[in-house]
Amino acid sequence: MATLLMCLAGPMQSWGTRSRFSDRDTERFPSKSGVLGLACAALGWQRDAAAFEGWTMADLAALALGAREDLPGRLATDYHVTQDVPTADGSGSRTIPSQRHYLADAAFLVGLEGDPALLERIGSALARPVWPLCLGRKSFAPGVPVRLADGWRDESLAQALATHPWLPDGPLFGARRQPPDQLWLELEDPAGQPRQDVPLGPFGQRRFGVRRVRYEPVATPRRKEVTACAST
Repeated sequence: MATLLMCLAGPMQSWGTRSRFSDRDTERFPSKSGVLGLACAALGWQRDAAAFEGWTMADLAALALGAREDLPGRLATDYHVTQDVPTADGSGSRTIPSQRHYLADAAFLVGLEGDPALLERIGSALARPVWPLCLGRKSFAPGVPVRLADGWRDESLAQALATHPWLPDGPLFGARRQPPDQLWLELEDPAGQPRQDVPLGPFGQRRFGVRRVRYEPVATPRRKEVTACAST
């Protein structure tokens, strides 16, 4: 069983699944379409291409997704104005206001489980991505590398998410933080809550199906050296 773990952390990230017109939402956990889109950017998989190096979009969507909320961040909203948008009849232009929601200063440990060859290819692409990586929107760049040096795990997705050390314990997060007693996991579950974020074809078609997820707490795993220092 193969699992590939990634770190999704930055000043801003947004994972919309219900965005309509001028209201752009975000979920509290990364969406499957957003994470797979990030993987496609690393690979250089074109938005309108149904296949890449022998893999299809169905193969990509078949990977199980899970996430752990290491830093929940805070929900924020920006007011945007887009000017000079052409009217439907082509007679002129208009200005469109919008509300755009995002997560500020959040960090997630995200994992994909499934085809080992596909996961290995994605992992190598994260080290040298073909196109810039983003956290849900093109302007939201990661604040730390997405690829984890210890991201490849020969274990189940749930096990990997439950045991990987808390991300802020690592050197990339700067100042030492006080860890919470527990973290929340989001895992796919046929009996769980619906989320419409599974790509049903090339991303350019913008067609998405439903998957179901559940949420459960897990004790915060710490790095051994950090735990030892804290106990002295």
